[in-house]
Amino acid sequence: MSKSFQITGKSSLVGLIGWPVEHSLSPVMHNAAFAELGLDWAYVPLAVAPTSVEQAVRGLTALSFVGANVTVPHKQAVIRYLDELNDAARITGAVNTIHIQDGKYFGYNTDAIGFLNSLIEADCHPKDMHVAVLGAGGASRAVVFALAKAEAAAVTVFNRTAERAAFLVDDLADTFPDSHLHFAPLTSQALIDLGDDVDLVINTTSVGMSPDSDSNPWPDDVPIPSHAAFCDLIYNPLETTLLARARAAGNPTIDGLGMLV
Repeated sequence: MSKSFQITGKSSLVGLIGWPVEHSLSPVMHNAAFAELGLDWAYVPLAVAPTSVEQAVRGLTALSFVGANVTVPHKQAVIRYLDELNDAARITGAVNTIHIQDGKYFGYNTDAIGFLNSLIEADCHPKDMHVAVLGAGGASRAVVFALAKAEAAAVTVFNRTAERAAFLVDDLADTFPDSHLHFAPLTSQALIDLGDDVDLVINTTSVGMSPDSDSNPWPDDVPIPSHAAFCDLIYNPLETTLLARARAAGNPTIDGLGMLV
């Protein structure tokens, strides 16, 4: 029988820094886990506007937080306020976990391994695959890092601002010089040009996330590639408009819950 969640004046606090955060399932999951384990910990969603990232990160110690998770759109912005990074965070230039110890801020990226594990659990093995990644934010950096480590044959990053995708590719190409990393604008024509030469499509953007769940990052005028698997990092809703369209076309789909867990 699960135990009820309670918060006290002695509770260890963990935050979720993002904008927005009201859609997140993380507080419910973490607080249930803390209660079940008998830990006097509390997981608190913190809605932080892009103009307030520094104040939020600096304020964690003043408010006695022991750490925080970081979600969109702040995974890159928080880095300048941290003292040390693990290798994955340093290489990807994105942080999703902050640990505070003795007044020092340690940044980690666990998205990459979490994403790769979620693919493998869905029996999708990216080695030798041609992959299209939609978006060039912090989550995309972790995804491309994981795909390169897993020896995907080629990865193309599509983004509305192609320059941002180019910057991502240039950053990771230094670490993975033998990987075939490319970038392109996220336009109908660029996706049409892919044709069926893609094995896996991954949405790393927030397009399609609740409450705007009717949105779709894959344009209506672009056919679904015939044999590609579709993965969406969004977990609210579990079946996004993108995944619903891919499933209706007969393509395999992977939702974002595996990466969250």
